[in-house]
Amino acid sequence: MIRSLALLTAALPLLASVAPASAAGPAVPRVPAGVAAGYAVFDRQTGRLTAHRDVHRRFRSASVVKIMIAIDYLESHRKIPDRDLALLKVMLRVSDDDAASAFWDRGGKGKIVERIARRLGLTDTAPPPADRPGFWGYTSLSALDMVRVYRYLLDRAEPRVSELILGHLRRAGQCGSDGFDQYFGIPRGVARPWAVKQGWSGYGLRPPVRCRPSSPSSPGTPGSLSLPVSSAAAPGPAASGRTAGAPAPAGPLSGVPVPAAPADAAAPAAPGSAPRVVPDYGRPVLHTTGLVGPKDRWIMVLLTAYPAGTSWQRSTSQITRLAREVHRSGTA
Repeated sequence: MIRSLALLTAALPLLASVAPASAAGPAVPRVPAGVAAGYAVFDRQTGRLTAHRDVHRRFRSASVVKIMIAIDYLESHRKIPDRDLALLKVMLRVSDDDAASAFWDRGGKGKIVERIARRLGLTDTAPPPADRPGFWGYTSLSALDMVRVYRYLLDRAEPRVSELILGHLRRAGQCGSDGFDQYFGIPRGVARPWAVKQGWSGYGLRPPVRCRPSSPSSPGTPGSLSLPVSSAAAPGPAASGRTAGAPAPAGPLSGVPVPAAPADAAAPAAPGSAPRVVPDYGRPVLHTTGLVGPKDRWIMVLLTAYPAGTSWQRSTSQITRLAREVHRSGTA
């Protein structure tokens, strides 16, 4: 009973109410067969969670955890050397793995995730399993917790922290440093303005065809994807995270009832709470997260996992269509 009350209390401080479904509203987003999806859209202007599905389901973080790595580093260092500013830039704009690994090692690896989970009140986030301490991409997180991370940056973090991180996410490049095209999901399915952090894991170490940027005059508009990876590889070290505004609602995280968490998925992260298994190990994952709309009105998070062997081209096509539908559902 005590544990149940604690979990319920932890789930409350996010929103003011859940927007009711409307019979005349947009259709429910269609998740493809065999795909696991957790998503959430939060309207900062109304204080409502306007679209949601499996918001407590834990996914393998892939590169989305880089936002937490950046927050932890910036909040523990008042003066940032130029070399670290350069590392933050490539880690956040083009999702550079070596930069993330450098901060991960210096920050104590999984202790970074433990600190952020406690500070931000994340209920579904946990560091990688104890036998894989160097794999930052094996961090567990949920759609709801990523909404909390963005709300923290928008409403509570020091300006020097939020402006640096969100400034880079507003300038996310089309081509990741590993050659993959990271303009899937929100960047191709939702009109600007947006600020995004993407994540992918399980598609091999390098694309067979490197990303070719679209015209710089029209970023974020639908275009051809140039990376038809043929099949998903089982997540190995490099593929899974390890290589060599609108008016803010009252209160820091004003409370809103959200869907109840499963008993085995909502334990608050704490030292020693890392899961014994990696979420969706052996399945490729693809995530698109960020801020959309004028004055950052909406926070949108879409996390997905695909059947083993799903190609990059098929995955990016499916998540882009789903992101378009989730956006339409949550912002109508």
